[in-house]
Amino acid sequence: MRGRLARERAAPAAGALLDTVRRQLAEAGTEPTPAGVAAALRAQGRLLGDSAVLDVVDSLRSEMVGSGPLEPLLAEPDVTDVLVTAPDQVWVDRGGGLHLTEVRFPDAAAVRRLAQRLATSAGRRLDDARPWVDARLPDGTRLHAVLPPVAVGSTYLSLRVVRPRAFTLEELVRAGTLPAGGDDLLRSVLDARLSFLVTGGTGSGKTTLLSSLLGLVGVGERIVLAEEAAELRPEHPHVVRLEARPANQEGAGQVELRDLVRQALRMRPDRLVVGEVRGAEVTELLAALNTGHEGGCGTLHANAAVDVPARLEALGTAGGLDRAALHSQLAAALDLVVHLVRGRDGRRRVAEVHVLDRLSDGLVCTRPAAVWDGGGRGFAPQEGWADLQRRCARAVSERGGGRRHVDG
Repeated sequence: MRGRLARERAAPAAGALLDTVRRQLAEAGTEPTPAGVAAALRAQGRLLGDSAVLDVVDSLRSEMVGSGPLEPLLAEPDVTDVLVTAPDQVWVDRGGGLHLTEVRFPDAAAVRRLAQRLATSAGRRLDDARPWVDARLPDGTRLHAVLPPVAVGSTYLSLRVVRPRAFTLEELVRAGTLPAGGDDLLRSVLDARLSFLVTGGTGSGKTTLLSSLLGLVGVGERIVLAEEAAELRPEHPHVVRLEARPANQEGAGQVELRDLVRQALRMRPDRLVVGEVRGAEVTELLAALNTGHEGGCGTLHANAAVDVPARLEALGTAGGLDRAALHSQLAAALDLVVHLVRGRDGRRRVAEVHVLDRLSDGLVCTRPAAVWDGGGRGFAPQEGWADLQRRCARAVSERGGGRRHVDG
C-alpha cells in the first residue's frame, strides 16, 4: 500500500521532470539521447544516476520517436488496428475482434501530443482550430485522430496497419476469409476481365481482398490505382499509384478522387482501380468502364450486395447523374459484386457473390450467384450462378481462350 501511494505521489513530479526536459530539448533542437538528456537535466540543476537518466531517455523516445507506446503493437505482424479511447484504454484487433491491451499513457496530454506529432509527420494540421485529421503516415499506416472537446474526455486515436505485402488467395483460404474453391472462382473472374466491386462494412477486409486479387493480374497488364489514401498493396510488377490530396491551410491545392480517375484514364490503364468509391467519382468510373476499360474494379461501403445499386444511385446523384442515367451506365459497366462481412467473432469472410442484372423497367438489381454460410462446403450456387458461368466463358472465348472455367 505504501509503495503504491509513493508511486502516485511521485507521478506528478516525474511528469513535471519530463515536461521540463522535453521543453529544454525542443528549445535546443537536441535529440533525446542519453547525453542530450543528461545535459538538459544539468541545466535544470538536476543530478540523476545513470539508470534514472536512461529511464527519462526511454520515456522521451517513446513519446518523440515512431508511434510511441503503440510502436510494439503496430510491429506485431497480425495486428490490423490499434485504437486509443483514453490514456488507460488501448485496444488492438488481431483479426479476431477488439481486445484491451496493457499499454498505458501517462495522461490525456500524452495521447494528444502523440496524435499531433503523428499528424505533423503526415504533413497535416491537428489543433484546436482543426480538431480532427485523416491521413496516411510515411510507413503507410492510416491515421485518424480527434481532439477534445469534439472527442469527449480524451483524444481519440485510430491507426490502421497496411501490410507490406498482400495476402495470396491461398492464404485467405487458410485464414477462413475465402471458402475452399472460392479462390478458383475469383481467379476465373479475373481471367475473364469482368468488372466488379468488392463491398462490405468498415474493416471487413475489402482492401485486403482486392490487393490479393490484383496480384493475380497478368504481368503484361498495367494497373492504375486511384485512392483517397494509398492502402492497396498488390504484388504486381506494373502498378501506378495516384493519391488524393486535401486542401492546404489556405484552402488551396485540393486534389479529389474524381480528378485522379480522370487522370488515370489518360495513363493507358489495362486495369483501372478506384480504392474506395465514396462520392461523385462514381460517374467517371462508370463512364470509364463503358468506354473499353474492362476488368476495372474498386471497393464500396455497403451493408449487403443487394444494396449496391441503391448505394451507387445515391453517389451518382452527387455527381450529377439522374437515376435513369446511373442505372443505364451501371448495367453496362459492372458485372458482379463480391461482398464481405465481419462476424461477431471479428472474423472477416466473403459471404456472397452477386451478378448485376437489368430489369424490364431499366433499373439494375443484383442476383446472388454464390453464397457461403461460413461452413466447410464452399460456395453454394444460387440463381445467378449459370449467368456468372456464361459471362466468364463468353469473355474468355472472345479473347481467344483462357486458363480457367467456373465449375458448377
